[in-house]
Amino acid sequence: MSKIVKLNKGFDLKLAGKASQEMANFAPAQTFALKPTDFPGIQRPKVLVQEGDTVKAGTPILIDKAMDQVIYAAPVSGEIVEIRRGEKRKLLEIRILADQTISHENLGKIDLNAEDLAAKLASSGVWPNIIQRPFGVVANPADKPKAIFISAFDTHPLAPDYGFTLQGEEIYFQAGVNALAKLTSGKVHLNVDGSKPVPAVFSGVQNVQLNTFSGPHPAGNVGVQIHHIDPINKGDLVWTVSPFGVVQIGKAVVEGVYDASRTIAITGSEVTKAAYVKTYVGANVSTFVKGNLNSGHVRVISGNVLTGEKINLDGYLGFYHNQITVIPEGDYEEFLGWLKPSTSKLSFHKALGMFSFLNKGEFKVDTNTHGEERPFVVSGVFEKVLPMDILPTYLFKAIIAEDFDEMEELGLYELVEEDVALCEFVDPSKNDLQELVRNGIELLMYS
Repeated sequence: MSKIVKLNKGFDLKLAGKASQEMANFAPAQTFALKPTDFPGIQRPKVLVQEGDTVKAGTPILIDKAMDQVIYAAPVSGEIVEIRRGEKRKLLEIRILADQTISHENLGKIDLNAEDLAAKLASSGVWPNIIQRPFGVVANPADKPKAIFISAFDTHPLAPDYGFTLQGEEIYFQAGVNALAKLTSGKVHLNVDGSKPVPAVFSGVQNVQLNTFSGPHPAGNVGVQIHHIDPINKGDLVWTVSPFGVVQIGKAVVEGVYDASRTIAITGSEVTKAAYVKTYVGANVSTFVKGNLNSGHVRVISGNVLTGEKINLDGYLGFYHNQITVIPEGDYEEFLGWLKPSTSKLSFHKALGMFSFLNKGEFKVDTNTHGEERPFVVSGVFEKVLPMDILPTYLFKAIIAEDFDEMEELGLYELVEEDVALCEFVDPSKNDLQELVRNGIELLMYS
């Protein structure tokens, strides 16, 4: 039975620079990269290609030796131009110089009734779209989840509109859902935004339970949705897939190809043209950013301002990211700081001298944290922005103390980094709570 969930806790960051619903005419990216660092939980990455090799879209180029049945495939066809490593030879990127016309490996259409359906999807390159909860890592094809969740809307700052980016993909989305329904003994939950009309790509979808969520961010986070529909307890397995991932799975099923094409949003107050562009996973962002800036001193983020990754002007789009955000760099000191009255600074706190709550428009934010890391104080603010039946303050302290029993009892199995990103934003102590949660997850995973 479908559920309607209305959330009151949370906070919407209304930022300047939202992409207009039009396609920008940028030059296509020339190089692309697959980054093992995009995949939490990958333990022993093994490169399957060498510099100078030619590949097609869908050619296996990487595996994790700890789960070698899952293939990480080339997003485009072309030449392997660099295998970049960091300290202690840690694998950072596999870079590909793309062909002008992309050619694909012929994987063959996938039979949904095949007993080895999971194995076929794992070998097609689309499997990394399927993420396991708890822990937020790429799912194991040998497992059977109790349910699969798809969040059909994104409430992160300046997030792209799935109704626009996935228009015309209805056939593939349905095919992807049909495939996912074969992988679980439970339900496939499709969760939509109750405050807006359901986009065409999601309306009329079969083989799903359609649930409605409304409220401020993080209402669009799949972890929050799982918590309110089918919570995760110790020993449970739930899988999550993004709408783009569902479409990609559907294309593998219907057409027998690994299609890594993606429509992304170029956003942020520092871009001249905030719009959408069609590219491929792992694209070099320089052609979308250079020449499209209002100023030169900026922070380029693959993803959104809360959970995204800082990259260079010539960096690469992350595997799970659907937007590029450009905001001013905040490496400056400010006289009086928060004591100076202002309506232009975005804040959850109605602190002395802060009048941001009087500003009903959009905010231009930078990367300045307006303070350094301080002692961990109990303020009760986390509970106001996390709409889950969890005590985040005590959970964070349990992780710091490496108290395994408390971490489990206080709900760490239900969280990944994005679920506490808003807590990190409002934290007066300036703690890196997303990193803290990942540390706690790894303690539980490898204990």
